[in-house]
Amino acid sequence: MTAVVNVFLKDGVLDPQGKAAHHALDSLGFQGVSDVRIGKQIVIQLDTTDRTKAQSEVKEMCETLLANTVIEDYTIEIN
Repeated sequence: MTAVVNVFLKDGVLDPQGKAAHHALDSLGFQGVSDVRIGKQIVIQLDTTDRTKAQSEVKEMCETLLANTVIEDYTIEIN
């Protein structure tokens, strides 16, 4: 199985990298962009075929290491 984890800053947390990208897009003439937030994607190959077990293990990985849950949220997709 494959787990895809998307980690992103919580609403209200400043995102200087997103601000810089937004400014650059504006400078390049891209209009209609109201905000940019930058996150990260982590793809994990799992040896299990048990979807419930995979979800539980990846959640524990996120809570322990992959996401700073004080300032970041995350989503998990199991394929």
